[in-house]
Amino acid sequence: MVLKAFFPTCCASADSGLLVGRWVPEQSSAVVLAVVHFPFIPIQVKELLAQVQQASRVGVAVLGTWCHRRQEPEESLGHFLEGLGTIFSHEPWLQLCRERGSKFWSCKATHWQVPISPGAPGEDQVMLIFYDQRKVLLSQLHPPAALPDHQAGDATASAGGLAAVFDTVARSEALFRSDRFDEGLVRLSHWQSEGVEASILVELAKRASGPVCLLLAYLLSLISAASTCWIFKLWPLSFIWSKLSTCEQLRHRLEQLTFIFSTQKAENASQLMRKANMLVSVLLDVALGFALLSWLHGKDRIGQLADALVPVADRVAEELQHLLQWLMGAPAGLKMNRALDQVLGRFFLYHIHLWISYIHLMSPFIERILWHMGLSACLGLTVALSILSDIIALLTFHIYCFYVYGARLYCLKICGLSSLWRLFRGKKWNVLRQRVDSCSYDLDQLFIGTLLFTVLVFLLPTTALYYLVFTLLRLLVVTVQGLIHLLVDLINSLPLYALGLRLCRPYRLSAGVKFQVLEHEAGRPLRLLMQINPLPYNRVVHTYRLPSCGCHPKHSWGSLCRKLFFGELIYPWRQRGDKQD
Repeated sequence: MVLKAFFPTCCASADSGLLVGRWVPEQSSAVVLAVVHFPFIPIQVKELLAQVQQASRVGVAVLGTWCHRRQEPEESLGHFLEGLGTIFSHEPWLQLCRERGSKFWSCKATHWQVPISPGAPGEDQVMLIFYDQRKVLLSQLHPPAALPDHQAGDATASAGGLAAVFDTVARSEALFRSDRFDEGLVRLSHWQSEGVEASILVELAKRASGPVCLLLAYLLSLISAASTCWIFKLWPLSFIWSKLSTCEQLRHRLEQLTFIFSTQKAENASQLMRKANMLVSVLLDVALGFALLSWLHGKDRIGQLADALVPVADRVAEELQHLLQWLMGAPAGLKMNRALDQVLGRFFLYHIHLWISYIHLMSPFIERILWHMGLSACLGLTVALSILSDIIALLTFHIYCFYVYGARLYCLKICGLSSLWRLFRGKKWNVLRQRVDSCSYDLDQLFIGTLLFTVLVFLLPTTALYYLVFTLLRLLVVTVQGLIHLLVDLINSLPLYALGLRLCRPYRLSAGVKFQVLEHEAGRPLRLLMQINPLPYNRVVHTYRLPSCGCHPKHSWGSLCRKLFFGELIYPWRQRGDKQD
């Protein structure tokens, strides 16, 4: 049987001593965590291992001995190792030795209780695998991606063995808290034996994070209680709160901040990573918001935007008037219904006149409104972009009204024509059973149906042309708002902290390992170097992507084309399962 011994590279130059680690019988593997140096008292080593086992819940034991460059004579070393195997009694008993003045190693795994022949202990072949203890400790192993069926079993088995190694090193952190500056009775060698890594700034931040999180959690709870007040549940306020993108974004940020500054400790590494991603996302959002705020208030750019806003609105209204006048004539040489064309054109022209009057009435207050809205950028760039989306919706409200009027008329005629078409075929729509049933009609009903069908058919081109033009304008506005919402969702959901770890410390996010052959000679144990494969960027984004506010639906192309053809309204603020008008 071949045994796998995982040996930390930091202990390759350590002095002789005992190998301390965990034995994984399912994988026939020994994970070496540290080396206990001579001289030592066995009872003190056992007490240390008992403390580590109680703190980490890992079965830490003495796995064997480590001999550096054969400093002890062969005969005395053999008797000494046999004595240690009797004291600590572990099966199998590992003996790792490094050759003097060479790069060769010798590895033995001895079974004292199961001999091959009477009077001779049994020995197994050992595969020595070196690993970087610090990287494995700080790394987080992710499950493998979806593989074909014939590779799924092998991938699961290998992932389970690697998970046992990573879990053993991660949970044995209590063993790595002592270094050479401690005055303990047992001297160890591990990745922190030369000095424990620490930072004064990090320690101060840890001690200050408790009171700060408690204070911020209390303030956020007050804001959440105020937002759920009964005043905001009244009809006008509740309608505005559910339709404006700014309110949706503020609610989303409030939920994120409540989760970040929660006083409850993160249960696992995934939840801790989620908190870190949210914190970095909020900090970047606020930093970009302050950059936008400084740009807006520099060189009187808000006044310039206010002065340019009214002429742009007048220009848009003027172009709409020219478009309506073109539709009221003979657009593209099409012969329209004169009476219906004039009624629809004058109706829409009157709405444009009302809109121009409204814009000029609000023009003295636009600069002040923009100034106060610019201050909202201190809450984050996403809040400013949401306000921009709401401003676009308010400035194009007349286009939305034109689209609704045209869509309702077009939908009414489509429904009328489909109903009258069923009348010609002797069928009707059964409302109770939600199906088409056969029906017999008399002569008068067929005559009236023929007249109405003829009228709707000849009026349909005029209505369809107005519907087509205003639908294109509406889709243009919805596209601009969709791009803004896409940018907001990108800032909200992008796992920036995880991407930063993948860029600066790729070993922190592990997708697996690869092995490099260090020595493969006959009569010598196989020596491998375990290296961590970093998680690909696409899997980092897919695994740690944050939930977005989701204030707009995700229509498929098929459903969108169906809605446009039948004249159904497109609501950018509706969710997928909401009831529509």
